[in-house]
Amino acid sequence: MLAEAIPDAAERPRVAGKFLYVGDEKLWVKGVTYGTFRPMEDGTAFPEREVVRRDFAMMATCGINSIRTYTPPPRWLLDLAQQTGLRVMVGLAWEQHVTFLDDTALTNDIEDRIRAGIHTCLGHPAILCYAIGNEIPPSIVRWHGRKKIERFLRNLYELAKRIDPGALVTYVNFPTTEYLQLPFLDFQCFNVYLESREALAKYLARLQNLALDRPVLMAEIGLDSRRNGERAQAESLDWQIRTAFAEGCAGTFVFAWTDEWYRGGFPIDDWDFGLTTRHRTRKPALAAVETTYAELPFATGRNWPKVSVVVCSFNGASTIRDTLEGLKRLAYPSFEVIVINDGSTDATPTIAGEYDVKLFSTENRGLSNARNLGWQHASGEIVAYIDDDAYPDPHWLHYIAHTFQTTDFVGVGGPNIAPPGDGPIADCVWNAPGGPVAVLLTDREAEHIPGCNMAFRRDSLAAIGGFDPRFRTAGDDVDVCWRLQDNGGKIGFHAAAMVWHHRRNSLRMYWNQQRGYGKAEALLEEKWPEKYNAMGHFSWSGRLYGRGLLEALDFSRSRIYGGSWGSALFQSLHRPDTGLLASLPLMPEWDLAIGILCVLTLLGLSWSPLFWTAPLLVVAVAARLAQALIASSKADFPTPWPATADRVKLRAITTLLHLVQPMARLIGRLRHGLTPWRSRGGGWDSLEWSSRLALWCESWQSPMAVLEILSNELRQAGIPARAGGDTDDWDLEIRGGLLGYARLKMAAEEHGSGKQQFKFRIDSRMAPWGLGFALVSGLIAVLSALDGAW
Repeated sequence: MLAEAIPDAAERPRVAGKFLYVGDEKLWVKGVTYGTFRPMEDGTAFPEREVVRRDFAMMATCGINSIRTYTPPPRWLLDLAQQTGLRVMVGLAWEQHVTFLDDTALTNDIEDRIRAGIHTCLGHPAILCYAIGNEIPPSIVRWHGRKKIERFLRNLYELAKRIDPGALVTYVNFPTTEYLQLPFLDFQCFNVYLESREALAKYLARLQNLALDRPVLMAEIGLDSRRNGERAQAESLDWQIRTAFAEGCAGTFVFAWTDEWYRGGFPIDDWDFGLTTRHRTRKPALAAVETTYAELPFATGRNWPKVSVVVCSFNGASTIRDTLEGLKRLAYPSFEVIVINDGSTDATPTIAGEYDVKLFSTENRGLSNARNLGWQHASGEIVAYIDDDAYPDPHWLHYIAHTFQTTDFVGVGGPNIAPPGDGPIADCVWNAPGGPVAVLLTDREAEHIPGCNMAFRRDSLAAIGGFDPRFRTAGDDVDVCWRLQDNGGKIGFHAAAMVWHHRRNSLRMYWNQQRGYGKAEALLEEKWPEKYNAMGHFSWSGRLYGRGLLEALDFSRSRIYGGSWGSALFQSLHRPDTGLLASLPLMPEWDLAIGILCVLTLLGLSWSPLFWTAPLLVVAVAARLAQALIASSKADFPTPWPATADRVKLRAITTLLHLVQPMARLIGRLRHGLTPWRSRGGGWDSLEWSSRLALWCESWQSPMAVLEILSNELRQAGIPARAGGDTDDWDLEIRGGLLGYARLKMAAEEHGSGKQQFKFRIDSRMAPWGLGFALVSGLIAVLSALDGAW
């Protein structure tokens, strides 16, 4: 009977990317907390019905659409909430302030109360979500250990889902235990009290990036009017709410509706966080919240810049309709859509012609040429790019434009999230490595933003000449970010500026995509040799944002920054840097090493000593397989797959993708010249082990300028040159393949009257691993020859 009472799924709140929805409408939570109150004689922890009725009616007139309770409400309160259009976050209270895991009877009792609380509310259409806990103190987490707390919360989450599978379930965390890893929650909730707009904005950006593709909801924000004054409370709540929405939060709960507050068996009389007094008299803060909630998520009357959205397509007929329909649903007030048909042979131009877009058709000239044509025909001061297999969130452009208006970034990007329903292979590819991801230097600044979701100031693109036409299918986004940064610009990132991006839905398509990315890496290394190391890898300065990332087999323990005796107000999780050995199995060249070991093991059939390479082969294969299995165990699929057998198959496919992705990248890299033994530039055969050169100047030159000119000349010649660091006694390092390098040192002689002589010394050296490789290879050759194993 209870199951029949559960409302239709279309009426229940659901998570879609970084936001909450009811049906097709986005749900912006504009809430207040309600309680806790002195219990009534019958044990009800809420005021009398008539008081609740008046409270709810006043809330509705002020634009409040949600309340948060800290204990399960009675059915009559839910009925009143529904009648006034309020949704309820139901708090399921238990003794989180004691060492509850030490007492089996207590943990069983907690589960029983969670079960009873959900059954009390089960099926009511006013339910927003269930909160299975609130602010477990850091000392309790330290006592039990982070992982035990995480497992217990997961058990409570799964218990709630078994009782009410369609309900949203969350846990309310706070900065002091930010380090808890709770990826199973439907969305993230935090209580945050910061009295600086800048500090709050910065911390919310951090929370958004920790949540990845899930929404972030502020479960408590507020200010005490007793200590700060009612005017300060009103002003603070205005900017707190606006900041939360500007940073992409799905909503806020202001703490609290009334100054009346009861906790621990006593009324709290020395704090006044309420929007109303204990007698329900309106405070200035309520008027401020009413005005602010009415204007959000974005203030009315704002002067938004015009944006030109560019869609480049080559044979994208199967998905471009989704893109154009999504662009039609954009809520942004001033934008145009430009479609560049790059020589498609399918129905792409016909489909694009059905929409209100500017359509330009050319012969197939590659992605960069298409992107250039887009910005050259753009009339907006901002040019936003979206792929023809992606579609935007309705407020995508709002967050991009807001970031441009409030920062000096020349480019801005956001996350791209796989939509549900694309099929099992696409769901696995979402969890596989090699997808389009951003690289973040900070929570707001990016080193790279992927081409499926990127925007630039038009003038900044023009200043660097747009995109490089050599990148026909991939790599153009990396190149343009590097060039903009070389030109003095900075790239931004906003976690709420999201698009839905279809993943490849076949293994062949995924394989071809990764081979193409390998080719793009080779083209990038050819243009930017100084950014790559001897193995042919670029080391990102920032961290990768997204799912499906390759993770090193690093068994070192993560550490929690807790401050002295665990007293820090903001406690975070710090993972130690991955060492070289742990990183090696992540490289595509690891598969090349496996191939070499296979050959040596097989050669053991002719010369038995080479069988000693078999254990190394087993270790190498085991490391790759272990990495794939660990990564697939963390997979989270966008489409709900109820059957256990289905989930097992999906994880098996995800493991396979983790194994084949490096192979595909390696093939693409090797076929286009990005090999460990490559050598860029010419003239290496003529270099001696030590060379000395001199340059006479009749007019004075800065030594730094001379080195800069020399570095640029080498770069234009395709010779990789790396500048020395603060503690190096050399100025430039020039790489000659994997096994050798040369270092240049310069001295500047001053000869009076502005005359100078610059002396250069170039010392060529063999890398230690090169010498070792040569010695081992030579030893094998000599021993096998002596043994007659030709």
